[in-house]
Amino acid sequence: MTQTLPALFISHGPPTLPLERLAARDFLTGLAASLPARPSAILAVSAHWETRDHAVTGAVRQAALYDFYGFPPELYDMTYAPQGDPALVQRVTGLLSEAGIPAGVDGDRNLDHGVWTPLSLIYPDADIPVVQLSLRAGGDARHHAGLGAALAPLRDEGVLILCSGNVTHNLGEWQRLMRAGITQTPEWVTSFQEWVADRVGAGDEAALCGFADHPEGRHNHPTDEHFLPFFVAMGAGGAGTGRRLHDSVCYTVLAMDAYAFG
Repeated sequence: MTQTLPALFISHGPPTLPLERLAARDFLTGLAASLPARPSAILAVSAHWETRDHAVTGAVRQAALYDFYGFPPELYDMTYAPQGDPALVQRVTGLLSEAGIPAGVDGDRNLDHGVWTPLSLIYPDADIPVVQLSLRAGGDARHHAGLGAALAPLRDEGVLILCSGNVTHNLGEWQRLMRAGITQTPEWVTSFQEWVADRVGAGDEAALCGFADHPEGRHNHPTDEHFLPFFVAMGAGGAGTGRRLHDSVCYTVLAMDAYAFG
C-alpha cells in the first residue's frame, strides 16, 4: 500500500546553501528521514520558473541549471542529474486539464537552483525521478492554491510535492542593511515570519492568501514569486493541515521556514 506523503514548502535561500553552515542546511539534510515514506517521484515547484501558462519539464534526464552568477567556483562544479518521469508528466498535465488549468510540456528546461540545491541536500544521490512545474506569471496566491488542490491526488500515489521559495525575500533590503553594517534580523522580518506560522496553525487560508495586506507583507515580498510556491503546497495538502517543520533566518532578511501540509 502506497503511503500518503505531505506536500512540502521549503525555503531554499541562497544558491550557496549546500556549501554553507546554516541551520536550514542542517534541517534539509535530515528531512528525508522524517518523511513517512521514500517517494517514488518528486514534483517540484520553484520560485525561479514562471511561464504564461503552466509548464512541466519533459526531459528524460534532468540536469542542474546554473541560473546565477558571481558565486564560488565550487558551486558550478556541483551536479544534480536525476531521471525525468514521462508518466508523471502525463499525470500532472491530465490533473491540471481536469481542473481547467492549461499546462504544456517543456522538453528543454533543466532544474533551476530553487530545485536542485535543496534536493542535493535532501536526496543527494539524485536517484528519485524529478519533474518541475512552473508558476503562472501573474497568477496570485489563490490561483496557486487551486493549482495545488488539483495536484493533491499525487500525494496518495507516492509523489512528493516539493515547493521551494522563501517565507521572506527582499534582497534589496538585504543589500541596504549589509552596506549599513546591520546584521541583526529586523522586526519586520520576524513579525511576518511568526504571522505566517500563526495563520498556518489557525488554518486561516483567507488571511494567508491576502498576505500582501499584512502591514509588512510587501516589505518582505516586493514581488510575489518567492511566496507563491507556499500556496501550491498549502493547496495540495489542504488548509488547516499545516505545521511548521523548521524556522531560522539567514542573510539577515531571508526567513528559511519549512512547512508540511496534509
